[in-house]
Amino acid sequence: MADIILNVEVRDRTGTGGARATRREGKVPGVLYGGAKDPVAIAVKSNEFRKALYTGKLLGHLVTLKYGEETQPVIAKAVDMHPVTDEPWHFDLYRVDEHQQIRIAVPVHFRNADASPGLKRGGTLNVVLHEVELSCPADHIPEEIIHDLTGLDIGETIRISSLKLPAGVTAAASGNLVVATVAGSAAAASAANAEGAEA
Repeated sequence: MADIILNVEVRDRTGTGGARATRREGKVPGVLYGGAKDPVAIAVKSNEFRKALYTGKLLGHLVTLKYGEETQPVIAKAVDMHPVTDEPWHFDLYRVDEHQQIRIAVPVHFRNADASPGLKRGGTLNVVLHEVELSCPADHIPEEIIHDLTGLDIGETIRISSLKLPAGVTAAASGNLVVATVAGSAAAASAANAEGAEA
């Protein structure tokens, strides 16, 4: 199951005033959505919430929500931060079944740039999508999707269909959607133009 356990309490007051009162008590206000049940206003102690957030495994991962003796799997979908203090300000959790098929955005990272002929010749990697939406079981959400740049030359395109996804995971979007391209640099383009003019 999940590594992170959030001990929550139910908030009596909702709305802006209720959220302010919750923050004054040293807690982060949030809302639990999803499933066949109504939304519930909840709160987590600020230090506990920060600790969970800074592990990097809160957003987009299966988390155990604990209320008294009750536990249930949830997914943290959004965390709002205060624009000045950068402290957690509000969060949204969604109820899920542990093995339920869900749609979730997962980051895409690229490796072996030094093995790409296009990038070696001064090309640039233009990333169009920094994350892709995937369909996967709630208890098997990938941490990241890694794409190997080995052999890619200038003008080549990386599409969702060319990403290697783990077993049981599929792309929610069209396979033709562009994730990144290897483009020629302005210097390389002007050099090519100059050569063409001389010829």
